[in-house]
Amino acid sequence: MTDITPSAPKGRIGKIIDSDVFYSYRTSPVAIIASIIATILVLGALFAPWIAPYDPFNPRTLNLMNGFTPPMSESFTGNFFLFGSDHQGRDVFSAILYGSRVSLMVGLSAIMFAMVLGVSLGLIAGYRGGLTDTVIMRIADVQLSFPSILIALLIFGVARGIIPPSQQESMAIFVLIFAIGLSDWAQFARTVRGTTMVEKQKDYVSAARILGVKPIFILIRHILPNVVGPVLVIATIGLALAIIAEATLSFLGVGVPPTQPSLGTLIRIGQQFLFSGEWWILFYPAVTLILLALSVNLLGDWLRDALNPRLR
Repeated sequence: MTDITPSAPKGRIGKIIDSDVFYSYRTSPVAIIASIIATILVLGALFAPWIAPYDPFNPRTLNLMNGFTPPMSESFTGNFFLFGSDHQGRDVFSAILYGSRVSLMVGLSAIMFAMVLGVSLGLIAGYRGGLTDTVIMRIADVQLSFPSILIALLIFGVARGIIPPSQQESMAIFVLIFAIGLSDWAQFARTVRGTTMVEKQKDYVSAARILGVKPIFILIRHILPNVVGPVLVIATIGLALAIIAEATLSFLGVGVPPTQPSLGTLIRIGQQFLFSGEWWILFYPAVTLILLALSVNLLGDWLRDALNPRLR
């Protein structure tokens, strides 16, 4: 006699494994490779104090005799440098690990700030409509007409002019996060506004209004969950752009302070010695930045396709 006992309901992990998104990930070699590279770089940055063989920003451990040591070789003092050393005797590999921490922290914080601001304004503009929608969207249109890096430079310059000189170095990272985040909110706002205008016309929103639910709870409980997918895609791609924006500002000398150098600062230092033969000081930080931005960008492209119902 055939056993027709119903199978036990799947748990949350089982549902994730059987989902279309996870199937799309398993069948996408590009997404798998990009996630592996991104994971390695992120873990290396998070555990830099334990992975890095040297502390590159501790003046007591630096020795000028170790300066300009080529990659995969020992210096005059017997120290081994995997990626070589720079003009101050700092280990380039250790500097990359610590610099990646700053770049990732600034990029993540900036995109989170831009996402919260953009989603909030997009929900308000799409739900309220009228003059509120017009004002918010015209501000977004004006901002989108200029390159985000120029907007970030303008905001950074204004903020540095307001902050007292004695506090500028300690507040530099926060100002950088604010400048990058404030230059990237418009894309979130436009996407969320369009989705909100569609969702507010549906029956479940009308029913909530009839029941007397306040608009703030309608936005948070009913409309916001329906805009999570597009927002995650924009945030993933925007993270790569935020990391590049931070590196660009640091390369121009208006980013993080020299005491907390990022990948952009390391690239700026390395380009000074490129034509004198010390190519590794520029090469390895630049390759790390390219791999980090490219892997995150490819994951964003995959996530966009995986969440697109037309491609399923």
